[in-house]
Amino acid sequence: MSIRILLADDHPIVREGLRSLINRQFNMEVVAEAKDGREAVCLARKLRPDVVIMDVAMPGLNGIEATRQTAGVKVIALSMHSNRQFVVGMLDAGASGYLLKDCAFEELIGAIRTVIAGRTYLSPAIADIMDEGNPGHLSMTTRSVFSVLTSRQREVLQLMAEEKSTKEIASILRISVKTVETYRQQIMKRLNTHSVAKLTKYAICEGLISLGHQL
Repeated sequence: MSIRILLADDHPIVREGLRSLINRQFNMEVVAEAKDGREAVCLARKLRPDVVIMDVAMPGLNGIEATRQTAGVKVIALSMHSNRQFVVGMLDAGASGYLLKDCAFEELIGAIRTVIAGRTYLSPAIADIMDEGNPGHLSMTTRSVFSVLTSRQREVLQLMAEEKSTKEIASILRISVKTVETYRQQIMKRLNTHSVAKLTKYAICEGLISLGHQL
C-alpha cells in the first residue's frame, strides 16, 4: 500500500519537482498539494495523508501553526531556514522531522520512511544546531509568541505583519472586523507595543513569517 503524501509549499516549482520525484518512488504517491498553510490544514483534515511535507514560512498561515492544526497527521518540515527558533517551533507543534531544502532527495525519502516507522528524523545539520543550543530542552521560552498569544492571536499577528488590512484579515479568518480589532488590541497589550513595525519584527524573529513573506 502506497504512502500517501501531501505537499505544502508556496513555490509551485518546488511542489512540481517534489511531486515528480516522489511519484517515481516505490510505494509512494503525492495525493494533493497546498500553496499555503491554511490550504494544507484543510487538505490534511479532508484527505488524512500519511505524511505532510510542510514548508515553514508560508503566507497566510505559517507551517508551525499549520502543523499545530493538523494533529494526528505526521509532518516533516522541509525549509530553507535553519534558525533554531523555526526548528523548535516545528517540533513543539508536533512535527516528526525537519530537513533543509538543500538536502539530497534521497535524504527526504529516508526521512519519510523513518517518520512512517514512528521515529523522528532531524537532518545532521539541524541536529548539530540543536546540540549547540540546549539539547536537554527543546521547548520554546516562556516569553515566546507561542506561550504569550493564543493560536488565533498568532494567526492575526501573522496577517498584520504581512500588511493585510483589518477587513482583509476579517475576510480571511471569517470573523467580524470588530473581532479583528479586539484581537489586535489584545496582541499589542500582551506584547507591550503599539508599533506595527515592532510587531512585524517580532513575528519574523519568532518564525511566524520570513523576510520573503513580508508583503
